[in-house]
Amino acid sequence: MTTVGTYTPAPGAAPLPRMIAAQAAFETRLLLRNGEQLLLTAVIPTLLLVLFSAVDIVDTGAGKAVDFLAPGILALAVLSTAFTGQAIATGFERRYGVLKRLASSPLPRWGLMTAKTASVLVTEVLQVVLLTVIAFALGWSPHGGTGTVAAVLLLLVLGTAAFSGLGLLMAGTLKAEATLAAANLVFLLLLVGGGVIVPLDKFPSGAQDVLGLLPVTALSDGLRDVLQHGAGMPWGDLGILAAWAVVGLAAAGRFFRWE
Repeated sequence: MTTVGTYTPAPGAAPLPRMIAAQAAFETRLLLRNGEQLLLTAVIPTLLLVLFSAVDIVDTGAGKAVDFLAPGILALAVLSTAFTGQAIATGFERRYGVLKRLASSPLPRWGLMTAKTASVLVTEVLQVVLLTVIAFALGWSPHGGTGTVAAVLLLLVLGTAAFSGLGLLMAGTLKAEATLAAANLVFLLLLVGGGVIVPLDKFPSGAQDVLGLLPVTALSDGLRDVLQHGAGMPWGDLGILAAWAVVGLAAAGRFFRWE
């Protein structure tokens, strides 16, 4: 009679949640170790917040400049991580065949994308904590009632979903070099024209209507309404972000090429 020993191997894939968690931790470590990505996700938003709060370069209206800038810089942080950083990293992973190899592992493709999204969320939490501490040091005085935290979290989650979908769509359809150029160009254009640093009322009225439909504008305006003006749930901005999230994620799922 054969008995099963204590150390008998039991080959097989790990449970799916454990695989996703392990991949998310790996993705986060890669992101934090990448100097270029760290510059984009942490250094640039921090420098912009400090510079424009300390030096009167842009007319941000009545009140302290940091009260206007802090919500916009938080929106910029989400843009830099969920869209620009993720698009560039995923684009080059696709070019070098990393995604093709990962797709053949026990981790399903949707699990890989879930891990990437979790990594983005972890990075954003670190960004928000860092920028909030710096903003308070600069004299930021946020306002809001009992629903402020819920409104801010909902805005950040929908903003992340919207930018993540658009970033994956770009990374999965364009060549890596084109993704690098396009993602950085979009980042710069949205930084200037997305209501992050320059108020929308500085633009012509016709341009304001178009710019107001952009996801970064909806995110920065929603955060500003809640944190600067103490408004309630910004349903209009949430609706814009939700629409971008649905379109972006659906298009990424439909047109993303793994090779």
